[in-house]
Amino acid sequence: MSFESWQNFYDWHDPVIFSIGKFALRWYGLMFVTALMVGYLWGRRMVKRGDWLPIKTADYEALLLYFIVGIILGTRLGYVLFYGDTLYMLSHPWQIFNPFQDGNFAGISGLSYHGGIVGVVIALLIFAARRGFSVWQLLDLAAVAGSAGYVFGRIGNFLNAELLGRVTDVAWGVRVNGVLRHPSALYEAFLEGLLLFAVMTLLYRRRSFDGQMAFTYAMLYAAARFTAEFWRQPDEQLGFIAFGWLTMGQLLSTLMFAAALVFYLKCRSRKQLTAA
Repeated sequence: MSFESWQNFYDWHDPVIFSIGKFALRWYGLMFVTALMVGYLWGRRMVKRGDWLPIKTADYEALLLYFIVGIILGTRLGYVLFYGDTLYMLSHPWQIFNPFQDGNFAGISGLSYHGGIVGVVIALLIFAARRGFSVWQLLDLAAVAGSAGYVFGRIGNFLNAELLGRVTDVAWGVRVNGVLRHPSALYEAFLEGLLLFAVMTLLYRRRSFDGQMAFTYAMLYAAARFTAEFWRQPDEQLGFIAFGWLTMGQLLSTLMFAAALVFYLKCRSRKQLTAA
């Protein structure tokens, strides 16, 4: 593919794979499902191998439902809270999960990864309390397995012309409405997806205390997301929220990094005290 063809990617690419009546299957939807499936299979592999996980396959299958519900509710409600018109949604709550736009099925648009993290944590807390598992071990499992599928979600964002990049003149930029922009979703797919998964794969067998992988992942993700946001166009409805350069994604990532660091140190300290 030539640079010219690549730069005009959105002129010939169709974000809809196929449509039947008012139903349309988009590449983003397919990539979202693929991300969940890959994460599920990687986690199942870890469970079968018995990698520091006192959890059986049947429990893991049950955990999957909690995880999916947590991530769907968290990502959508997080977007409404952090990026959307919160007052409108509170007065029209049925619109939060309304998949139809102008009478056509369009899926649920507007998701927040940071909100998804909160949703998953709450879901795993509930599962751990009901089944008697350590929530720290479940979070470690979710962090490693989730990192395996993340790249597909960001590729889906790119294919759906979402998370547009800032204006640029680099040869690998992609034109959006005639303006050349960074393919920032692909940068995120690499930094927050492939690179982070590689690091987690190297580290997870060396895990030495409960919670280590979860909070390591959270800190690494926050750092990768903070960096990638410098190439990503700020959300139109928010713009820069502070200092003339800080985005909402960077603010949430900073808070996420700080919280993860505190919990990481606490979990490590608790492990050292137990060992002593």
